Amino acid sequence: MKVSILKTLKDQKGQYVSGEALSNRLGVSRTAIWKHIAALREEGHSIESSSRKGYKLLSSPDIILAEEIQAELATGVFGREMIYMDTVSSTNTVAKEKAAENYPEGTVVIANHQTAGKGRLGRKWESARGTGVWMSVILRPDITPAQAPLITIFAALAVARVLEQVTGVKPGVKWPNDIVYHKAKVCGILTEMSAEIEQVNYVVVGIGINVHHNIEDYPAAIRETATSLKAVTGQRFERKTIIKNVLEQFEEVYRSTQDAKKELIEEYKKYSLTLGSMVKVTSRDGMIEGEAVEITDEGELMVRTKDGTMHTIFSGEVSVRGLYGYV
Repeated sequence: MKVSILKTLKDQKGQYVSGEALSNRLGVSRTAIWKHIAALREEGHSIESSSRKGYKLLSSPDIILAEEIQAELATGVFGREMIYMDTVSSTNTVAKEKAAENYPEGTVVIANHQTAGKGRLGRKWESARGTGVWMSVILRPDITPAQAPLITIFAALAVARVLEQVTGVKPGVKWPNDIVYHKAKVCGILTEMSAEIEQVNYVVVGIGINVHHNIEDYPAAIRETATSLKAVTGQRFERKTIIKNVLEQFEEVYRSTQDAKKELIEEYKKYSLTLGSMVKVTSRDGMIEGEAVEITDEGELMVRTKDGTMHTIFSGEVSVRGLYGYV
């Protein structure tokens, strides 16, 4: 009920709506409306009231309400089951637990704060309270484990689309999953899966987007390599709007992979900061340096070393010259 009242006030775009109109629309008493308005005010929403005109929403804090996101979400599956927790160790950890309990595809775990946010290769992801989008999506694709890396590629494409739309500034993508502005990371994506030899049981895609951080908020060690939407644009963005848009775009891309995989890869390449650059690849097989010359239709990175040898990179740590201190 509280979410419905808030949505109605937002839809009025700064105009008054009477208590009687809210009461009739929602089928509750005007006393109940008043109580929910009081609760919204306690959460930080600035709502002006007039005995003659009713209620008008002046401003809202950037809080995450699962019900509010779901009320506006134009997806078939993604986000229809949504778990919001103020503080978790890691949304990926929770999502894997829920996936093992047979929660359906499209279930989303969102947190306001992570105490042990995870990046690739066991790195820590800084995820302070109220500063970013920290969420994980459970997927149950009918694919082999070898095809799973494409999901990371397509998640990165979905996020890049959204950040360009929201900010008006085109980001870059460092293969396979870093979203970059001004040579610094604004978003990381961590894909984890449970699989057998020829079958994927589930995939969890963790998405971390730095939204409200000031550069001085970061530990000194990463201030040169991390950024936020606020730092890039000087503006504040609603996290719930970003969550909604990412889920919609991600579902659209995910559902299109069978029929439009090649087209999606071509779109991904347009955001790539890796293609045409000198790269250093570190993996269990050792280290190579060369030029990144192609991304295949399966999402693999093709690197040509000085002797002309072509290497197909499925995974590993890829450093791009000019980014994150690699010169």
